[in-house]
Amino acid sequence: MDLTAVIKKGDKQFVALCPELDIVSQGYSIEEALDNLKEASDLFIETMGLPDDVKM
Repeated sequence: MDLTAVIKKGDKQFVALCPELDIVSQGYSIEEALDNLKEASDLFIETMGLPDDVKM
């Protein structure tokens, strides 16, 4: 399954967004922000399941 990651530079950190799941995370580097977003996405899917409009 492929999900989108949008990463933007904030004031002090990078902010990562997964629009399909409406999840946001952050980190001091792009890699850290992306790793944190992956972890948050995994936990979201494990707990809530995939939204109906997201296809595998």
